[in-house]
Amino acid sequence: MTESERIMVERLFDAFNRRDEAGIAELCDERMEFFPVTAQSVGRVKPYVGPEGLRAYLDDIRRLWEELLILPKQVQSDGSRLLVRGRVYLRSRQLGIRDMPAAWIWELGDGRFVRGEVFADPEQAAHHFAAVAS
Repeated sequence: MTESERIMVERLFDAFNRRDEAGIAELCDERMEFFPVTAQSVGRVKPYVGPEGLRAYLDDIRRLWEELLILPKQVQSDGSRLLVRGRVYLRSRQLGIRDMPAAWIWELGDGRFVRGEVFADPEQAAHHFAAVAS
């Protein structure tokens, strides 16, 4: 992993934790596709796409969780993709408090995030990351 990739991941996760829409958008391609676990919880079958998708995603997060914090712990790169392993801390009145492992696969293009997918099972993410690289 390069230093610039590490910084990009840190900036993206920090902006997300602050719900800084402009900060996230600055790091992402205008056509970025995002496939979060949250989509299943709100009945969404299509990815969140571009700035409009980003706003919809952040709105869904606000509706579902009183608190949501994502923490990257380990980043692996294969040149154009990053596998980020970390933890997710969630809190809601309905579901209580959760602290669980998670992983993200991010694709990069022209120095920006162009696709992201969240995995509740880090091993599934690692398997997917390795399979696509082969």
